[in-house]
Amino acid sequence: MLIPIGDDDRRLAGPAFVTVGLVMANLLAFFLWQGAGANQVAMYGWSVIPVEITQGVDLVQTQYVNTNGQSVPVPQAPGPTPVYLTILTAMFMHGGYAHLFGNLLYLWIFGDNVEHRLGGLRFLGFYLFCGVAATLIQIAIIPDGVIPNLGASGAIAGVLGAYMVFYPKNRVHALFVYVIISVPSIIAIGLWIAFQFFNGYGALMETQQFAGVAYGAHIGGFVTGAVLAGVIRLARPVDRRPPVHPQGKEHHGDAFRT
Repeated sequence: MLIPIGDDDRRLAGPAFVTVGLVMANLLAFFLWQGAGANQVAMYGWSVIPVEITQGVDLVQTQYVNTNGQSVPVPQAPGPTPVYLTILTAMFMHGGYAHLFGNLLYLWIFGDNVEHRLGGLRFLGFYLFCGVAATLIQIAIIPDGVIPNLGASGAIAGVLGAYMVFYPKNRVHALFVYVIISVPSIIAIGLWIAFQFFNGYGALMETQQFAGVAYGAHIGGFVTGAVLAGVIRLARPVDRRPPVHPQGKEHHGDAFRT
């Protein structure tokens, strides 16, 4: 797989403040609220438990799932009231350093471009909407699940879907084995979503669940983001002609729309 490490940002007009704010919010939630992932009460109480959402109850007793013929305990903890708030809180939680770093790397690389295309407030609403949609799709796939779902992956998958629609030819710099290559975003992101479909289908066929990875949320968030971006692109196409400022100087940014 390709591991993105950067992209072509030469046409961006300035800092992406909402993207930076989302990165900081995830970092603060992980290190202060979750105690660097060690706070088990936060982990199990404030994550999304699918059956809690479908039944409207807050599980506090240990539940059990059958894996490979064995009954495996899944701890539970009290969460917010109403329990539906976990759909939002879980979007800012992570299961460990690798989970946190991977998500924030993708958000940092791809979020600024989408933010500049939508504008700060619209981007924030877009991000949260994709995250909620991704969670609901994951719940719809496994409505009686008791394994916690947490992380920004669904919302960030929506950002990836939008990036691929808005900037299909933008170059993405990625690590491939030991070599850094530059490929169009439609290839880099396309390979990522293909991996999600392949692994998600395989996990469901083998275990009837996602084995700890919310592939349903990844796919759902991506499709939601791509569809919304497609509608926005049709309704508000970008004018790529360099507009002339009153002083006679041309502006070569990429944020002007017809």
